[in-house]
Amino acid sequence: MVSRTDQDIPILELKHLKKYFRVGKTHNLHAVDDINARIATGTTLGVVGESGCGKTTLGRAILKLVEPTAGQILFEGVDIVPLNQNQMRPIRQSMQIIFQDPYSSLNPRKSVFETIATPLIVNKVFKDKKEMEKRVRSIMDTCGLTRRLENSYPHELDGGRRQRIGVARALALKPKVIICDEPVSALDVSIQAQILNLLMDLQDEMGLTYIFITHDLSVVKHISHDIMVMYLGKCIEKAPSKEMFKNPVHPYTKALLAAIPVPDISSRTTKMEIVRGELTSPVDPEPGCRFAQDAFTSSRLAQGRDMELNEVSPNHFVACPVMENMLPK
Repeated sequence: MVSRTDQDIPILELKHLKKYFRVGKTHNLHAVDDINARIATGTTLGVVGESGCGKTTLGRAILKLVEPTAGQILFEGVDIVPLNQNQMRPIRQSMQIIFQDPYSSLNPRKSVFETIATPLIVNKVFKDKKEMEKRVRSIMDTCGLTRRLENSYPHELDGGRRQRIGVARALALKPKVIICDEPVSALDVSIQAQILNLLMDLQDEMGLTYIFITHDLSVVKHISHDIMVMYLGKCIEKAPSKEMFKNPVHPYTKALLAAIPVPDISSRTTKMEIVRGELTSPVDPEPGCRFAQDAFTSSRLAQGRDMELNEVSPNHFVACPVMENMLPK
């Protein structure tokens, strides 16, 4: 278990992180734009938003699978952005990823055993083959993969077992931080619960820190300590999980929460929020609130400058022109 003292220490900190993609010769698509976050040791930051909001690019930028355009990524106090591939090699052992699609993220030519062993072989963790085999089998046991599956191939397994292999592969090097890129979105609901419970048990046992990327707010509520809502590359609201669901402030967050399906319509208490207007282009966006054209608020308040996150209650931050206008000067 992770102590409260450990949880107060940020293992990962993002400062003004940006990732732009060149579009044509002169334009840039702002996939991730000025993200700031502190993730404490042994906790989970849920990153939510609709498709195209930049959440997956954020996860890949943190791992430097895509090179950040600007900003800092502080891992245990060290900025990893300027590091080259050789300098990143030991850090990559401490930062791993679980990919979204368990069908395409596994090498079809490698058995279960070979897939989990590959990170250990590439990083030359063990000199003794028997020690490596012992480690692989121990990880399989931890992730709920029976020994009889050692020589099985991905096409022989169902989605749940494939994703367990993805989890096992991420754990092979004993990382401290794991980026979970929608790891349950391609799975059936019952299997989703199994994988989520596995991740939570592993966090308690090993003190892991997660960045959990998803579009499913019911899932993120179950696993996250804090939640960050993204819209067109920007963080528009950030708060502890319970506070976010109890008291959402930004109109986009309210719309996301209102869209969560309720099995019994007659028992629904959340008012439906209908988002109107045009989607702002993420290519060279003008300064201002990117939700202004969709929002229920006056666009006049949002023009001319980007919205900063303002603390509206303890640890609850919102970037909204209306809320900003209501704060004491």
